[in-house]
Amino acid sequence: MKGQAPKPARTSARRRAREIALQALYAWKLAGGDALAHAQTLEGYARCDQKFAAELIAEVVRTNDFLEKSITPHLDRSLASLSPVERVILLIGTYELAARPETPFKVVLNEAIELGKSFGGTDGHKFVNGVLEKLARELRAEEIARVRQAV
Repeated sequence: MKGQAPKPARTSARRRAREIALQALYAWKLAGGDALAHAQTLEGYARCDQKFAAELIAEVVRTNDFLEKSITPHLDRSLASLSPVERVILLIGTYELAARPETPFKVVLNEAIELGKSFGGTDGHKFVNGVLEKLARELRAEEIARVRQAV
């Protein structure tokens, strides 16, 4: 996992929660263990939206198989061949698209892209964006249609 990028001066508690969830889920994917307990040891945990971070972590772990099955049809390679960082970003984004309709799809995509830029490999954020855009068209078709009509 690439080192942490410098944080903007005004990182929101929600973005920080996604960053914490990413780091905890990354460790969980690589080594197992209690992802939430790990999250609570990470720098920045005290300043994040802890309830949201806990939800992301618990639900991604609980629904991992469903999320991976949702992602797989939209990949141009095997799920196993993805970098662990991109894989976890996709899991978080897919969970939010599927289970958090109050979060606009554009926000979900933007947050995933920012995670990819901060933690992923070169151009990994572009791959993540492409996959999540396909998923959004599937999972949020009505919302996307409303946004396009409003423009």
